Amino acid sequence: MWKHVLALIIKEFRALLKDKRSRIVLTAPPIIQLLVFGYAATYDLNRIPFAVYDEDNTALSRLLVDRFNGSKTFQSIGRLTHVGEVAPVIDNKQALMVLHIGPRFSDDLAVGQKTSLQVIVDGRNSNTALLVLNYVHTIVYDFSVEWALHNQHPPPPAELVIRALYNSNLLSQWFIVPGIIGLLTLVVSLLVTALSVAREREEGTFDQLMVTPLRPVEILIGKSVPGLIIGLIESTFTILIAVWWFEVPLRGQIGALYLGLFLFLLASIGIGLMISSLSVTQQQGLLGAFLFLVPAVILSGFATPIANMPEVLQDLTLINPLRYFLIIARGVFLEGARIEQLTMQFWPLILIASVSLASAVWLFRRRMY
Repeated sequence: MWKHVLALIIKEFRALLKDKRSRIVLTAPPIIQLLVFGYAATYDLNRIPFAVYDEDNTALSRLLVDRFNGSKTFQSIGRLTHVGEVAPVIDNKQALMVLHIGPRFSDDLAVGQKTSLQVIVDGRNSNTALLVLNYVHTIVYDFSVEWALHNQHPPPPAELVIRALYNSNLLSQWFIVPGIIGLLTLVVSLLVTALSVAREREEGTFDQLMVTPLRPVEILIGKSVPGLIIGLIESTFTILIAVWWFEVPLRGQIGALYLGLFLFLLASIGIGLMISSLSVTQQQGLLGAFLFLVPAVILSGFATPIANMPEVLQDLTLINPLRYFLIIARGVFLEGARIEQLTMQFWPLILIASVSLASAVWLFRRRMY
């Protein structure tokens, strides 16, 4: 039995590697996607374009503006001379924010009175606007504390000291890149297996496969192993890139990460084989893979928290294997999680893998006979 299965595994590898297009699909897209997602998919804002409308125009107001100009987060596009220029600058997306300093800014501070600043933010993207306001608040608060101490005024009565666990610098790459490992692993394993049986049917070799001594279970094992090995190799490559290129800390047990990866691959391969068993052509297999892939990514917690989704969709995420692997990957990388701490994520993957692989065998056998 195992001799025949090994021969089928070797045949599958040869079929994948002899085709130039298959080699390119397995190597180039994961590398490109890792680099693009790693750099482009970020929640951080850099070089925020802003304008200044300074009606005070004193040394103190210029000192505050210099705080913004000296920050790596903000990039000045110039000064405004009258209020009529404020709206067009934001409407035309020349500036994301306008800092308006009133005419009595320095006078009020000199006599110890409270003063106010106006920040006009482009609210078309609410998440970006909130991030901008947080950055502005930090700069203005630091300026106020230093000015109060320098002029012997009482500082603000309470000071908020923030410490972020697991990601002290709040770098979004540390959150996104471990998730990309699961995303790329799902894409590669799903494509390899979803096209395997469909390729046999399309090329006319499926009937030849049926007259071999192999049983349906053995055929599916032979179809699964190449996807499993390729998925492990590509995942290892992305893990190395995450650690050595993006410098994401790997704090937990590497064994816990690879156990989760192995179970995740089994679940993904089972789903891919189900799609492949139902597909007559490779085009159908490809469409079926993407039909599953897009909702799986959206409902995984990769970009948006699952807790913010409607309850119906939260329940739907329970059958999504990517959801559990993202928790495992981010737990191992950032939290230093160990195997015993991730048990609640392992057993759903085992259940999904068992159901999907069993369903693939049933569907394949039914389509055969």
